[in-house]
Amino acid sequence: MTSSTGRRVTANLNLTLDGRYHGPGGPGDMGAIVSYAATEVARNHLDRIHESATTAVLGRFNAEGFLGFWPTILDNESADPRDRGYAKWLVDAEKVVLSSTLTTAPWERTRVVNAPAVDVVTGLKATGEGDILVNSSASVIKPLLAADLVDRLYLMICPEIAGGGPRLFDDGLPASKWKLAHHEAGELGELALVYDRVR
Repeated sequence: MTSSTGRRVTANLNLTLDGRYHGPGGPGDMGAIVSYAATEVARNHLDRIHESATTAVLGRFNAEGFLGFWPTILDNESADPRDRGYAKWLVDAEKVVLSSTLTTAPWERTRVVNAPAVDVVTGLKATGEGDILVNSSASVIKPLLAADLVDRLYLMICPEIAGGGPRLFDDGLPASKWKLAHHEAGELGELALVYDRVR
């Protein structure tokens, strides 16, 4: 299932205390998360997630949302340098968008693939170099967790309970052990956590 290229699969996601990546109102219900997205800890975390990644994997929803936001940060000289660094990485990186509805790539250096996440990421692991970052796309991260393909988790834990909405860690996942590789706490109570899969 894995190859000898040594590429790690990493995943980045923001979660509430009750493990939700958005609230009960749907994907736009980010009230319990959004106020922690621009803190010092969150920006340091953003700087960290792409440091060894060469490929970004996104679901359609995030790919389209990111397209409308991050390229504008790249050209904004007053933006935080960490935000601009991430924007430059994202624009320049190889991007793979998983979608069954898109017919054309929404970005340059992007290809759209209509295939299961596990198959796509297994194929990416077989070629190239650098980490494969699954970027804030729970629809992609969940099947990779179920297949035990995630090697590193970058999690921002926001100190609020959403009280509803989907969780990242569903029942039925294979048992696994993780080692804390980094942690940082912010003044608002947010936590940046990096966990590596123990194999």
